Amino acid sequence: MDDVHAATLKALQMKATPKRVAILEALQDEQRYASPEELWQRLRPRFIRIGLPTVYRNLEDLAASGVISKVIHPNRQLYYYFCPNRDHHHHFVCLSCRKVEDLPSCTLEPMEREITARTGGKVLSHIVQFNGLCGKCMSEKGDAAFEEHPSGNAGGRAD
Repeated sequence: MDDVHAATLKALQMKATPKRVAILEALQDEQRYASPEELWQRLRPRFIRIGLPTVYRNLEDLAASGVISKVIHPNRQLYYYFCPNRDHHHHFVCLSCRKVEDLPSCTLEPMEREITARTGGKVLSHIVQFNGLCGKCMSEKGDAAFEEHPSGNAGGRAD
């Protein structure tokens, strides 16, 4: 696994430091989104002198290069997720179990054309994330899972 992550980093012209590779491994092993603090706790036994700012800095660098994805939680906490899918796509994020699922298609190109026509500008990118509760959490917890999350409103907005 180290070699795969190191090769990915080198292909992006990033240094494949042991800490960066370990962060990628931890996120890939997790298979759910994780906070910087959770990753820091997980890495501390392996890297005694790793600081939380180092974890934050590496996560931001990895996200900026597209190796990992940011998950913006309705609680305004920033989490990170290792997504091996390098094609343009969006995510469905379960707020209960933290599972992240790829949504394979993007149907926003017509909206981008409309925005371009309306503003006279050009859309360079977009980020879409759907927050909710996965089928497993809904079947296990029913309406209680929905009520656990203040962002679980019927209007679809998480202000």
